[in-house]
Amino acid sequence: MPVYLWEGVTKRGETKKDEMEAPDEAAVRSILRRQGFKDVKIKKKPKDLFENIAWLQPKIKEKDIVVFARQFATMINAGLPIVHSLDLLSQEEENKTFKKVIASIKDDIEGGMTLTDSMKKHPDLFDELFVNLVAAGEAGGILDVILDRLSQYMEKAMKLKAKVKGAMTYPVATLVIAIAVVTLLLWKVVPVFEDMFKGFGSALPAPTQFLVDASAFVQNNILYMIFGAVALVIGYKQFYKTERGRLQIDTLVLKAPIFGMLLKKVAVAKFSRTLSTMMSSGVPILEGLDIVSKTAGNKVIENSLMATRKSISEGKTIAEPLTQANIFPSMVVSMIAVGENTGALDAMLAKIADFYDDEVDAAVEAMTALLEPVMMVFLGGVIGGMIVALYLPIFTMAGAIG
Repeated sequence: MPVYLWEGVTKRGETKKDEMEAPDEAAVRSILRRQGFKDVKIKKKPKDLFENIAWLQPKIKEKDIVVFARQFATMINAGLPIVHSLDLLSQEEENKTFKKVIASIKDDIEGGMTLTDSMKKHPDLFDELFVNLVAAGEAGGILDVILDRLSQYMEKAMKLKAKVKGAMTYPVATLVIAIAVVTLLLWKVVPVFEDMFKGFGSALPAPTQFLVDASAFVQNNILYMIFGAVALVIGYKQFYKTERGRLQIDTLVLKAPIFGMLLKKVAVAKFSRTLSTMMSSGVPILEGLDIVSKTAGNKVIENSLMATRKSISEGKTIAEPLTQANIFPSMVVSMIAVGENTGALDAMLAKIADFYDDEVDAAVEAMTALLEPVMMVFLGGVIGGMIVALYLPIFTMAGAIG
């Protein structure tokens, strides 16, 4: 439907502007008249020339979906019908791309589809976890409760992801800066000193000669080095897309010093939080494990959870296969076993998730405290060593003259 821009005066004498999607101008005028607006001015919104070019449209962030879920839950809890709630949410949404998605969901429901089926049409926004929980909420008549749980779960997942990204950013940024500075020195600075060294008429010290040779290599092969780096990145991405490549890389990641232990704790927190949310929402454990494994983010953990699911389908407890997988700490497995025996597995998983959230916080702080001095020494050592090597012939010659 076309979109109309309107301006009108409220009963209090305030001027208000907005836009409305309607079949025609008469429909907009009729709706605004019923809402008490007067001196209404309406014009058709001009078409966006780039609206059909996907990559030019604003991206929908995870935060947008969290806010949507929380507001949707509040409206349903207040007694508003689903269609009316979606209509209000689409009108209030500032992100144009997400606005269209919400309007599309509303139109689908008006056409006879369920909320679950409508959301399935947008898998890039609403993953299996989201859709299955909404389905459970619709079936059980507790959609507002489910949406509120989803928003809380997503908020905690976002915080966890932000912590890990923050921990990774510092060492990666330092390494990139070191590579950039070293390349620049070898490419532009060392050749200037090399011209000066030629007039000395004597052999250069070994560290300086190594720098000169490295500079000559960079000068002659800079384009090959750039193409090689790009090819390496592309090759890595293509290899990671394969089943074997993903398994090998994810195995190495979990075994990596410092980072491996952090990622294991993140995996435990994510697994516990996700499965707890699904079980407390009424999703069967086998279906929950299937979805949790697909959202694990690590092939090794995914395989372990799928093996756990298979074992449970054969009549075993959840704790038995988790022990054999040797991925989760023994304390976690013991707590899960207690939760199974007491019939409060979802509550126990929530406690495990809270505990490991705190563990991730502590691990990130400890890792940051350790890496900061190490990276500073590394960066200072590399750059300082290069500078000393460049001035070494000058110091040698000055000593000989003295």
